[in-house]
Amino acid sequence: MLELKKIELSDKQWIDPLLKLSDFRGCEYNFTNNFVWSGVYNITVGRFQDFYVSKHGNCFVFPAGKGDTDALLSELKNYCDSTGILFEFCSMDIKDKQMLEQRYPGMFTFDTSEDLYDYVYQSQSLATLGGKKLHSKRNYINRFKQLNWSFEDITPDNIDECKQMSLEWCIRNDCDKSEDKSEEMCAVGIGLEHFFDLGLVGGILRVDGRIQAFSYGEQQCSDTFVTHVEKAFTDYDGAYPMINYMMANRFCKGLEYINREEDMGEENLRKAKKSYHPCFMVEKFSAVYNAGKGQSE
Repeated sequence: MLELKKIELSDKQWIDPLLKLSDFRGCEYNFTNNFVWSGVYNITVGRFQDFYVSKHGNCFVFPAGKGDTDALLSELKNYCDSTGILFEFCSMDIKDKQMLEQRYPGMFTFDTSEDLYDYVYQSQSLATLGGKKLHSKRNYINRFKQLNWSFEDITPDNIDECKQMSLEWCIRNDCDKSEDKSEEMCAVGIGLEHFFDLGLVGGILRVDGRIQAFSYGEQQCSDTFVTHVEKAFTDYDGAYPMINYMMANRFCKGLEYINREEDMGEENLRKAKKSYHPCFMVEKFSAVYNAGKGQSE
């Protein structure tokens, strides 16, 4: 039977090649996200043939990789039957949803939630902020450039400043009163602690030499950069637009898209992400097995 275990940093060496086989843009198909959020979502992982299997709580993310899909589904269903959990998928890419509908008609019931859709932007759009729609963003950038500002890569010499800023950000934003914020900043901290082993890249924004924002991410797939974290103080107007602008210019050249992940249904975050006018959303679906229905295994 399929064996699952807690994800560890050393698993990156076998998980990344399997993720590359599918080349998904969705942020769940990313080792860093699986690793830093594993405690919050109880993520366990395993391998079946050349499929990367990850289970978030009691729900499987549809496996990335390649192999015998019939055998894969049979193995996952047997696992669910033997452990007494519902056979279901979450955060499924639309291509896999369509594949299940075509190959196994009636076997699954599908659902979706826009709260989980990833926002994807043209890299050039975020790097230039051209056009009337982004005029207000350009104004923020131009005003910020009047300050004594600087931008630099995150390095071993300055990463401790990011860690300290994340702690101060938590205090300023009352993380102790919000479980969601506390969990997010725990994931941010894990990312910073293992930043270089995870292969992350990022930048620091300063005003008068003091850190005001930091952000980090990595290449998600063949044509997309994913921004995992973006944190800024609000001491100066435009810190968030500026760190976003600088990240796009520094790390996203040669990649067509930037995935800035989901809004989780948070209205302010949704408003901010929509204000940059995404070129499309990465739709995600859930699928629940219909026992005794559809094509037989």
